Amino acid sequence: MSKPSILQIFLIACVIFLSGCGDIQNKKPNFVFILVDDLGWTDLACYGSDFHETPNIDRLASESMLFTNAYAACPVCSPTRAAIMTGKYPSRVNITDWIPGDDPKNRELTGTIDQNELTLEEITLAEALKQNGYKTFFAGKWHLGDEGFFPEDQGFDVNIGGHHRGSPPGGYYTPYKNPKLSDGPDGEYLTDRLTDESIRFMKENKDRPFLLYLSFYTVHTPIQANNEYAGHYREKLHELGEPDVERMPEHMAFTTQQQLNADYASMVHALDVNIGRLLGTIEDLGISDNTVIIFTSDNGGLSTITNPNWTAPTSVKPLRAGKGWCYEGGIRVPLIIKTPEMNMSTVCDKPVISMDFYPTILELAGIVPMPDQHMDGANLSPLLHGTKEFEREDIFWHYPHYHSSGWTPGAAIRSGKWKLIEFYELNKTELYDLENDPGENNDLAEVYPEKVKEIHEKLSLLQKNTGALFPTRNPNNQ
Repeated sequence: MSKPSILQIFLIACVIFLSGCGDIQNKKPNFVFILVDDLGWTDLACYGSDFHETPNIDRLASESMLFTNAYAACPVCSPTRAAIMTGKYPSRVNITDWIPGDDPKNRELTGTIDQNELTLEEITLAEALKQNGYKTFFAGKWHLGDEGFFPEDQGFDVNIGGHHRGSPPGGYYTPYKNPKLSDGPDGEYLTDRLTDESIRFMKENKDRPFLLYLSFYTVHTPIQANNEYAGHYREKLHELGEPDVERMPEHMAFTTQQQLNADYASMVHALDVNIGRLLGTIEDLGISDNTVIIFTSDNGGLSTITNPNWTAPTSVKPLRAGKGWCYEGGIRVPLIIKTPEMNMSTVCDKPVISMDFYPTILELAGIVPMPDQHMDGANLSPLLHGTKEFEREDIFWHYPHYHSSGWTPGAAIRSGKWKLIEFYELNKTELYDLENDPGENNDLAEVYPEKVKEIHEKLSLLQKNTGALFPTRNPNNQ
């Protein structure tokens, strides 16, 4: 056989090169999904905090889309996590409280009985990506079921630290007492460790498409100072003159009005440092131009509590109430999304919600939509690509349980600028104009009774269509 000519070698090389370029252009994007536990709407500097320092997250926001009207699917954790995994309202999958919940038996209403795990019949976001060639990784808080329903049973190839507990059983320093996370060396900090594991995964899988789902336990209780950063914030408090924290009554509870907790601030600071490490690794690995980053929270900040002797660790002012409540403080959350083509900050004021991530990620990955699965989510890619072709349908929150924050069973709906909240125990409905009153200070229910009727009918229809269950009168407390 004769040797190929120089021209033939050149043509073969061109074909190989162009073929390689096509592979690069057609390569599926990576997804780094960062879920923070209990992070409040104003806990970040880029969202208005003047006490917490978050330079790395602020840098991410400066080259991303920052959403000002992003919502968690529920004011507590497990329902929101189920909504992200399924693209469905919590009421549709019958996970409407944190698992297993804490419904009292001596109140006027008896809470609904909901699922203690995300059923295996659901095709999770991780399963959808895995079926399309993605390597899937989970680290951190799961809280969607016990043995048989862990991340590795729901589409994740790797599970580091995800089990049935909703808070770190050993606290934030090793030993972790976590059956899915080995202990580290003395002094190791949980947020650092989960980031270490995530970085290791990215390094090992940089040449293939991956989903990295980093679900931090922080900043959930216990509020445990990060020893490296707490002193800095204690000094800041000293410079401020050790101010007293103001608390405002909220029904039978109290809402913290300022961010003045040094221990909590140190936890936020540690979170930010680790986000910086993740961003640095993505840049160092050369995968920035093929990686989508999503950063958000599972519910509002812990700012409202019933215990008069304890002050909640953060404030989400100017929003009302906090975690556990269907007022804005309990459901409005930070959301930052960066796609590879973004290089400057864009602010989006469209209402979006947890179920939207599923269809959005499928679209960005070039995967055929699964409308029977993510039926309650909206594809956000038109917003991310700068088009105007996005219309938000009404969104609602169904929380038929009591919560230690003081919330009593009820529900809420946002319809355009209007927000209606229904309290079942109080037999009361409130109406707010969020466009002019985002702090929900002026109840307009008596001013616009027809609007109340109109929006309440929408809420009832959404509840009916998603199979929402309702609390019943407690026969032992009549």
